[in-house]
Amino acid sequence: MSLPALRALRGRFPQAHIAVLARSWVAGLYRRETCADEVIAHSSGRWRLALELRRRRYDMAVLLPNSFDAALTAWLARIPRRIGYDRDGRGRLLTDPIRPPAKGEIPPHETFYYLELLRRAGLVEELPAEEPLLLSGVEEARRQGERLFRAMGFATPVIGISPGAQNSRAKQWPPERFLEAAASLAAELGGAVAVFGSAEERELGQSVAAVLRRSGSAVLNLAGETPLAEFIALAAACRVFLTNDSGAMHIASALGTPTVAIFGPTEWFATAPAGPRSVIVREPVECSPCMLRDCPIDHRCMTRVSPEQVARAALDLLE
Repeated sequence: MSLPALRALRGRFPQAHIAVLARSWVAGLYRRETCADEVIAHSSGRWRLALELRRRRYDMAVLLPNSFDAALTAWLARIPRRIGYDRDGRGRLLTDPIRPPAKGEIPPHETFYYLELLRRAGLVEELPAEEPLLLSGVEEARRQGERLFRAMGFATPVIGISPGAQNSRAKQWPPERFLEAAASLAAELGGAVAVFGSAEERELGQSVAAVLRRSGSAVLNLAGETPLAEFIALAAACRVFLTNDSGAMHIASALGTPTVAIFGPTEWFATAPAGPRSVIVREPVECSPCMLRDCPIDHRCMTRVSPEQVARAALDLLE
């Protein structure tokens, strides 16, 4: 979501030294990007981080997160110009507190929220046209992923699935439906299935992989086993990727991997996958998008999406 804004900053300041400050678990995403000269991965406390940033003597901080803590860190680091949305009670810590856009003022996709921050701060003149988003170094990542799959004994086309969705049970399409859709595609394409997920989703990955094996599919369970940089390579090498609305969805889509995303309770118009070969499968219901983490009724927005719909959408993408 942040990459269009970072690339716009590079276009505005072609000779500047641009450093991306990111939490350690996501830093691997930015290390592939040519718009950043440096990636600072951090997991340390606020004071230690602020002292490190102060030592580096940055001229300007563009704060994409809305949090108070992000602004406090930049203030403690004594960065002369601090730009960010005036949210979370942090306006006095910013030199350029920017009024957040109201609903309808900008295009709905979340990428424009970060781009609009730059426009309102006077760093870019206008919002760019909405275009498909691709990560840098996709071909290199794909070759690396193919090598990794071969080393694991997977030389056939690989169907990637990500059946989890951290912090929201409501966003999860029933795992048994992922099983049916993946098994159908594996049979149709003559391929194997790779199950992805976070460390917290390892048990889910194990149960999904076990059922797929019993159905006769070749399966590799990688849930909780791949750091981000490795996941990027493996997702790039997948023939198609089935996923809930999640971080895995955004990465697979931005790698140009044909991506089928199942949406239910979340705002598909704001967080749709932005890659060039992506499709959303959803069933409109009267209570969606509710943005709830747990469905208080019958989860109809998800249970009305069938495995056949998802498999068909994937095959249509591949035609």
